[in-house]
Amino acid sequence: MSNAKVLPLLEPADGQGVAPCCPPLAERPMNAEEAETAARMFKALGDPVRLRLFSAVASHEGGEACVCDISDVGVSQPTVSHHLKKLKEAGLLTSERRGTWVYYRVEPSVLAAMGKLLTLPTAA
Repeated sequence: MSNAKVLPLLEPADGQGVAPCCPPLAERPMNAEEAETAARMFKALGDPVRLRLFSAVASHEGGEACVCDISDVGVSQPTVSHHLKKLKEAGLLTSERRGTWVYYRVEPSVLAAMGKLLTLPTAA
C-alpha cells in the first residue's frame, strides 16, 4: 500500500473545464501547499525516462498504452515499472490491469491542469 499523495485536480464552479492544481505561475505567487503540489508533478517529470514514458502514454492511440507498448525506452523492464509507479504516485498516470498486462492512461484533466499552470495571462 502506498502513502503517496495524488495531485488534486478540481472541477471549477463555473463548469468551464478543469481548474489547475495550482494557479498559473504568472497569476500570483503560489502558497506553500500549491508549490508542494506543483513540485511533486515537476519532480516526477524531471527524469528523462519518466518524461518519455509520460509522453508515450499521452500520445498513444486511444489515449492509453499497454506497458508492453511503451517499455522500449532504453532501460530494463523493472526500471520502467519503477518510473511508471513514480508517475502514478505523482497523480500523472492512472492504470488498469487487464489479464497479465497493465494499461496506463493520462487523464485529460491532468494535461489540462498542467497546461493551465504554465499559461501566461491574456492581455485584456
